[in-house]
Amino acid sequence: MLTAIVTASAATLIAGPAAGMLGYRQLKRTAHAKKLRITAPRGIEEAGFVRIGGIDQWISVRGDDRANPVILEIHGGPGASNHIFLPRTRGWEKHFTVVRWDMRGAGRTFAAHGPDGQGELTLHQLYEDALEVTDHIRSRMGVDKVLLVANSFGTVTGLRLARNHPERYSAYVGTDQNINAGGRDHGAFDALLARLRAAGKRKDLAAALAMGPDPTAWTPAQWAAHAKTVTTSDPLTYDTMKTVVVRSLWFSPLHTLRGLRSYMHGMTFSKRVAPEAVTIDEWADGTDFALPFFIFQGAHDVLTPPAPARAFYEAVTAPVKDFALIEDASHFASFRHPDRFLQLMLTRVRPAITGRPADAAQSSPADRP
Repeated sequence: MLTAIVTASAATLIAGPAAGMLGYRQLKRTAHAKKLRITAPRGIEEAGFVRIGGIDQWISVRGDDRANPVILEIHGGPGASNHIFLPRTRGWEKHFTVVRWDMRGAGRTFAAHGPDGQGELTLHQLYEDALEVTDHIRSRMGVDKVLLVANSFGTVTGLRLARNHPERYSAYVGTDQNINAGGRDHGAFDALLARLRAAGKRKDLAAALAMGPDPTAWTPAQWAAHAKTVTTSDPLTYDTMKTVVVRSLWFSPLHTLRGLRSYMHGMTFSKRVAPEAVTIDEWADGTDFALPFFIFQGAHDVLTPPAPARAFYEAVTAPVKDFALIEDASHFASFRHPDRFLQLMLTRVRPAITGRPADAAQSSPADRP
């Protein structure tokens, strides 16, 4: 949901980096690459293209023990691959095998084919792709079910998958959870207006008022502009963008400068699918889930506020369900505090999918870049 601000911030770095900045970047990238090596005898570390939905799409599989539960991540954006966060989440791979997939329009999938080679970019196609990826991973890892973990824009597809296919997924975990209500919920918009008025940002306030509170009436450009205004109007969200997201991009050991440009072009390309999502009504689609259901939300998230997520959670019926707030976190809560997110996964989710009590000693300290 943050295409405009990510692109603007990272482009400043890429456009004219000083020699010293490039040298420091290379040192950090080298250290991250070393940190990412998996040497455990039962580990798995592989990445490559898999034919999904008629095009080759990039999938990585990483973990220290193949016997651990398998996570399939559904990334956000749209078009924002989670591969940039690998160094921050290295600790997760000690307890889970983590599958990261660059959807069509994102990351290396976008880079490999360009804008004309992405095929149909719709929510329905992303959903169909996700089912293919799921079945590929189930076969590759020899498991009946995978643990579905979705963040931000990816939670739109994540809820569809969890609601419709409990036979494929052991549980659903949503973070930065979107709860679309067909354009009826104006709480985040009203909160934005209040912040803009308090800060005296008259130009931004006028632009927001001109757009109106109904996101179903916005163009893709307005949708992106709104996300940028929300982000820059909230200090915690803006700090997270700079210290977590942009730093993860800049120091990613998987991305050259050319790769970073392609990453951002993919986000710009993919924003066309965003307005389709806000027309969805999650309440109308249903609150019955035949699998364990979890939401771990940033306590101060202004992009996907915790109140609608909590209200939806309260209405959900599921065999097991749980909700937790991650303090000192806005959007990207799981990546700002990967250690806290891991602790929730170990103490609340893993027992529900394995049938064994949590071992608090399993948790590990944060893996910071």
